[in-house]
Amino acid sequence: MNEKEIIELVHSTKSIIYNKEMAHAVTVKGAADYVTKVDVAVQEYLRKELAARTPDVILLAEEQENNNLDLAKSYWILDPIDGTTNLIHDYRMSAVSLGLYENGQMTFGVVYNPFTEETFHASLGKGAFLNGEPIHVSHREALDTCIIAFGSAPYEKERASMLFPIFQRVFMETADFRRSASAALDLCYLAAGRIDGFFELNLKPWDYAAGSLIIEEAGGKITDWNGTRLPFLANSDILTCTPEIYERIKKLLKH
Repeated sequence: MNEKEIIELVHSTKSIIYNKEMAHAVTVKGAADYVTKVDVAVQEYLRKELAARTPDVILLAEEQENNNLDLAKSYWILDPIDGTTNLIHDYRMSAVSLGLYENGQMTFGVVYNPFTEETFHASLGKGAFLNGEPIHVSHREALDTCIIAFGSAPYEKERASMLFPIFQRVFMETADFRRSASAALDLCYLAAGRIDGFFELNLKPWDYAAGSLIIEEAGGKITDWNGTRLPFLANSDILTCTPEIYERIKKLLKH
């Protein structure tokens, strides 16, 4: 599949996502963790299509068991709906996120918000794009002019006492915070220069895989909180910023 075909396939999920009856058919997986019939339907549709077109590529996806992962193999890494709680509440910050992992690295990523008709994508070494137009991270250097997005780890509220002092430290040094509840879109907003940094604990591979490549191709830096390269097939704490502020934000996250 070429990148145009992959993007068109992801776009074809729009009619499923717009089905409000399915969006309100909710199953609770855990604390503040939900799945709707839309999540399941989008994943099943893309699973079948990808299997037919790329039978040698394994699917790693949110709404299934993912065991015995082999770093030497190729994977589609899929979040059928990133921002499920937003979808349930008709808060239109939800996206399909699909990335291709090959030879130990991400080689393609696409994130599609059907409510805004914004499609972010990148191929390794070819730059990052929003609706076909090139994008780049911002060049703001003064922290007090920077907007930082964050995730509040709603599935792990017992960590709030550790996290909220970190939020306060970052907030006091920067212009303001944003909280979208879609990590995939936060990463893309950073790539497009709309925000200047983002951090969150314990993200799943499907939350960050596609967006991580889009970030890097747009000139941003993305690692775990210690500055280590992301694992892609495992959970990770995520820090991503423009190069100008990365080290200063990383220092503020120390706890």
